Amino acid sequence: MPSALTSFINAVDRLPTHQLFGKVAAVQGLMLEVAGVQNNLSVGDRCNVIARDGRSVPCEVVGFRNGRALTMPFGALEGIGLGCRAEITTTAPVLFPSDLWLGRVIDGMGRPIDDNGTLPEGSIPYAIKATPPPAHTRKRVGGKLDLGIRAINLFTTCCQGQRMGIFAGSGVGKSTILSMMARYTNADVTVVGLVGERGREAREFIEDDLGPEGLARSVVVVSTSDEPPLMRRQAAYVTLAVAEYFRDQGKNVLCLMDSVTRFAMAQREISLSAGEPPATKGYTPTVFAELPRLLERAGPGRKKTGNITGLFTVLVEGDDHNEPISDAVRGILDGHIVLDRVIAERGRYPALNVLRSISRTMPACNEDDQNILINRARKIISTYEDMAELIRLGAYRRGSNAEVDEAIYYFPRIEALLRQQKVDRTDLDTCYKLLAEALQPPPAAPVIETAPARGR
Repeated sequence: MPSALTSFINAVDRLPTHQLFGKVAAVQGLMLEVAGVQNNLSVGDRCNVIARDGRSVPCEVVGFRNGRALTMPFGALEGIGLGCRAEITTTAPVLFPSDLWLGRVIDGMGRPIDDNGTLPEGSIPYAIKATPPPAHTRKRVGGKLDLGIRAINLFTTCCQGQRMGIFAGSGVGKSTILSMMARYTNADVTVVGLVGERGREAREFIEDDLGPEGLARSVVVVSTSDEPPLMRRQAAYVTLAVAEYFRDQGKNVLCLMDSVTRFAMAQREISLSAGEPPATKGYTPTVFAELPRLLERAGPGRKKTGNITGLFTVLVEGDDHNEPISDAVRGILDGHIVLDRVIAERGRYPALNVLRSISRTMPACNEDDQNILINRARKIISTYEDMAELIRLGAYRRGSNAEVDEAIYYFPRIEALLRQQKVDRTDLDTCYKLLAEALQPPPAAPVIETAPARGR
């Protein structure tokens, strides 16, 4: 009850003392042109357009043209026409997170969508479009973060405050690997952003993949693919704002976002509607400006605060890992995990391509013996992949090359180690132990002594 009373008092304190309004002067595509109040608005401000049926549609100012404010709606445009009232909101777009948000599911506006009652509000506002902390005030990355997945723990070890990208085409296992991380990580809090997600999969992810135990220490932000582009983009910003709140509470936060590509697509729709010319493959310059502003918000916090470890999926179009969004995101983040369709087709999940994946905090975060172990395994995989075609065709003869013979023996053992079921969790120490066991030398062949032949 005290929390509800506090939320009510905070809401009353934030009520505006006066009201400004204009009128809708034009509607074109997803864009509403509002006249009469353009001198009282700036880019990023909000207004509520009242539809013919009395429905209030929140909108955001994205630009100006011919003395009118260009706004885009967070909801459907049905019922909005010329002359509709546009009420200007005086409050800044902020959230008021609290510890009671753990275990809740919210939308891109920070409203509860899990049928568990109202969402208690905290007392400190957090800007939805916050700026990243200055580089010189940030801590360095912390110790290793256990994600529970053998392939990632071993070959792309992630540290607290690191930002990693998960690059894959459709249907290769990005969402599954995220669900395993959310359930098995040892981070204090998990914030999950499902940006442009399929409506069917959102509930399955929350109830089956995350589960009650994982949800209890998580906040899930959901914006489905059928929602307007402004709402999908907003969901990504809200995900980072919630993560920043828990970071400032001294928590080690794991921020999972699926996916950055859908955020970029939403920004492209917004920019094209506002008249911005397309640049690379239809993506506007604003898309490439917004990506670092979003992704840099994750990472180490200031002194006496926690960290935000960010893992962001990138939907690679046409399995082209050099397409514009993949290339831009790879240059911003601190490492990349590549999921390979060829590996998935041969039935090994997670389908992580060890040779194409890299963590920029390795090998500094490992001990010397661990680096020796990892480098040996990488060399074995590389040697086998180079000779794979000849081995499969039977064109290679055993004994021709000692390194290839070694790779033929150890590669199936490493593959078996990397294969992991969705319900299986392996901690960091066990990962190194299992890899060391897989790389044990083969048992020596027994020596058979034969009795000397007797002469007749």
